[in-house]
Amino acid sequence: MGDGWDNEAGFETIVERHRRELHVHCYRMLGSFDEAEDLIQETFLRAWSKRDTFNRGDNARAWLYRIATNACLDVLRRRRRVSAMESFAEVPWLQPYPDHLLDQVSPSERQPEEIVVARETIELAFIAALQLLPAQQRAALVLREVIGWSAAETAQALDTSVPAVNSALQRARRTMQSRRSTDSDGRRTELSAEENELLRRYVDLHENPQPTAMAALVRDDIRITMPPQPVCFIGWDSLAPLHELAFGPEGLGDWKVRPTVVNRMPAAACYRRATGDNSYRAFKLDVLRFQGGLIAEITTFERPVFDWLGLPIEL
Repeated sequence: MGDGWDNEAGFETIVERHRRELHVHCYRMLGSFDEAEDLIQETFLRAWSKRDTFNRGDNARAWLYRIATNACLDVLRRRRRVSAMESFAEVPWLQPYPDHLLDQVSPSERQPEEIVVARETIELAFIAALQLLPAQQRAALVLREVIGWSAAETAQALDTSVPAVNSALQRARRTMQSRRSTDSDGRRTELSAEENELLRRYVDLHENPQPTAMAALVRDDIRITMPPQPVCFIGWDSLAPLHELAFGPEGLGDWKVRPTVVNRMPAAACYRRATGDNSYRAFKLDVLRFQGGLIAEITTFERPVFDWLGLPIEL
């Protein structure tokens, strides 16, 4: 038909326009960068195999979103759902999302640039809270409140009725409202001056350890989790032994830290130089949540995340 749908190269050109926003959509649904990578490939394979069903007068973006959503739902139906969440330790598949990739998402007419990847819909707390929702509720919430679809469009995508969508959305809202951070930064996509300063201090106290100063920088009820490890530390008394292990006289070596941003949140990429080594090697990524001018939560990810975050493996 000459519109690109009848040959693989033309089809790829069409779908590539929406790759990044569909990837973010799959990430929101699944909470895992790795799984989102797999699902975006599955989405395009399904789209290619079903291309004859696409009405050329329809919206290609909406058609691809329907396919991606249903591919995610297939995964979620096979996965154990989080029934309760005291901390991110209950979501072992939780992974960070690179900010530089979020910046590649193009706005649409119905999704202005300032809300495409707003912080409130991509920060770790929101992504983790989504994992509490049953699959249908999760899809209804994301399609209606993040993507901006109508109830009728959402019902069509999920092969259900408008009343069923509205009911699922109301239940999802109640669950999410109980988990929403009181310090949400809304639709802002950049770190504040205060956050940049607190991140700078955190970096400095890694490279020049001062236990007393670090204790003063964190809340008394600070929470530390390390997905995929099923551990959660609460309070400075729990954090202090970890700090001593890493930075004490018999610690893990010297440290260099690079400030960065993931999920629209401040983060610190930490590199360790062991005794006798000439290089600082990627060790951990700390994602920080601030509250009241102090660190309220640290989510630590292991070295493999450096690969897709675009961070160097050695300094």
